[in-house]
Amino acid sequence: MPVDWRRALAVVAHPDDLEYGCSAAVASWTGEGREIAYVLATRGEAGMDTLAPAEAAPLREKEQRASAAAVGVRTVEFLGHRDGAIEYGIALRRDIVAAVRSHRPELLITLNHNPTWGPGTWNTPDHVAVGRAVLDAAADAGNRWIFPELAEQGLRPWDGVRWTAVANSPNPSHAARADHGFEQAVSSLLQHRAYIEALTDEDPETYVRRFLTRSTDAHSARFGGKPAVVFELFAR
Repeated sequence: MPVDWRRALAVVAHPDDLEYGCSAAVASWTGEGREIAYVLATRGEAGMDTLAPAEAAPLREKEQRASAAAVGVRTVEFLGHRDGAIEYGIALRRDIVAAVRSHRPELLITLNHNPTWGPGTWNTPDHVAVGRAVLDAAADAGNRWIFPELAEQGLRPWDGVRWTAVANSPNPSHAARADHGFEQAVSSLLQHRAYIEALTDEDPETYVRRFLTRSTDAHSARFGGKPAVVFELFAR
């Protein structure tokens, strides 16, 4: 992965997307002094069958803020789109462009926008919609004729996005080492304790360590034999 950047913005659909996706890389980058902000399209209110959305939303927002702090991310924002029913379109694109113009990153990070995670594993519509909109926003943010109302609100065009990195793509082209930030990544995912406990009866730490070990080892042979977080990188 490129390292000649100072500011990144991660935009994903749900609380926990980054913790399951790329928090080990985030921990390494913030540890090197890079600035990273998180923007979540939803508050994850439809993610727990055991808890009604009105109760789940504030809980999952609280867990997300704690998980971001565990990897050195201080800024976490929520766009308020409906969990499970995010629509790709103008409203979503505008909201993400506004976030890009506000934070002015060199690197954009999102989660897999492809229809599948690999052969036989279907992706969710929320991930696809947000990932596609982030890829579009990389260019839209710098065009003053797209969403000119944002400029009127003080969000000037930003043409400084150099790359968009899609975490956990089935077509990875780049990787960041995961070993340096692994323990912080474990701590970060464990902050989603209520969500994990609703997901599995297994001990949360055992579940988290096994999942993150498997995911960071999966592509290690291809990327120097070290645990890695993989990305499909799009340059501008």
